[in-house]
Amino acid sequence: MGADALGRGEGELLNLMMRRILHRFFELGILIKGVDGGLELVGGLLLVFLPPAAINRVVFFFVEGELKEDPTDLVANLLLHTTRSAIEVRVSASAFLIVHGIVKLALVGGLATNRLWSYPAAILVFAGFTIYQLYQLSQQYSLFLEVVTVLDVIVILLVIAEYTYMRIARTHEI
Repeated sequence: MGADALGRGEGELLNLMMRRILHRFFELGILIKGVDGGLELVGGLLLVFLPPAAINRVVFFFVEGELKEDPTDLVANLLLHTTRSAIEVRVSASAFLIVHGIVKLALVGGLATNRLWSYPAAILVFAGFTIYQLYQLSQQYSLFLEVVTVLDVIVILLVIAEYTYMRIARTHEI
């Protein structure tokens, strides 16, 4: 069969293409985790520094247009409900969001800069978050939390694949 200019066969080229695709999904997954961590940190800080009425106004400002179009919009109503719930347990919710956000951002920073320590740490922490989400789902069903949990499992699998590749690549460098 054919080979490229470097003498690689079709199977090796296919593996290289699959590796690149997997790496792109890994990058997308950690980007989403980073945005999520940043939003959690900002949300936690807002809970600390803004009065409940101001928080409600800010959230309503962002979802008002969507609710006018569709009063049953799942995301907009979920955001309003989550905000009300977070305000009810303000101190614990803000502490949870701030810590959760900082941990995610630190792990994403390590993953984005290929720090080897961050791969097993991210796998363990994201798995811990996922186990907690599964517990939450067992107590009260939420489609949103179910989707987030499935996405988290996918990100964990992508981190495992990337970590395996990174370890193999580093042993070949030595």
